[in-house]
Amino acid sequence: MTTTEKAFPPEYFDKFDETSDSEFYETPRKVVHIDDLAIAHLKILYDQMLPDGCVLLDLMSSWRSHLPEHKNFAAVMGHGMNSAEMSDNPQLSDHFIQNLNENQSMPFSVDMFDAVLCTVSVQYLQKPLEVFAEVYRILKPGGAFIVSFSNRCFPTKAVNAWVHSDNEDHVALVSSYFRFSEQWQNPSIRIFNPEEGDPLYILWAFKQG
Repeated sequence: MTTTEKAFPPEYFDKFDETSDSEFYETPRKVVHIDDLAIAHLKILYDQMLPDGCVLLDLMSSWRSHLPEHKNFAAVMGHGMNSAEMSDNPQLSDHFIQNLNENQSMPFSVDMFDAVLCTVSVQYLQKPLEVFAEVYRILKPGGAFIVSFSNRCFPTKAVNAWVHSDNEDHVALVSSYFRFSEQWQNPSIRIFNPEEGDPLYILWAFKQG
């Protein structure tokens, strides 16, 4: 039994479409998944939290990373499911392909990244506690894991716990991923909820320094 299964009912992380995620993401989708205003708000937070010279992992990445263009990062490693999408992402230094629902161990040493980002994709994780624990392992002490999401998803590939709950529940669910996975410090949240357009929820916490 996995850590996730011990903390949550297993059916929480079933999906309507149980075929391999590799098949679903085989076709490139070169689109963004939040609107321009939400992207701008996300860039503001990244600008505030990510200094020049840091080494980043963009987890569950895609065609765009939404990082502030004026920043000079030492390296941005991308992870995802479609190489064509990530090859066309101008902000990635390199990328690798891995299905985190099948294998949560990433090919990196301990204390490697200054920050890890997961942008509008956390809803697809079927073993979230294992992934959050692995992020904790590869983060440098004091490094941040920044998780953002909106109200959009591919509903057949999002887990049951996500599809059958609302935005407030999503915040509580992602907060529990931090709480149950490792000894994360200083958890924080920022909510952007305009009258029109996509809402944006950003949660983050830090590896013990």
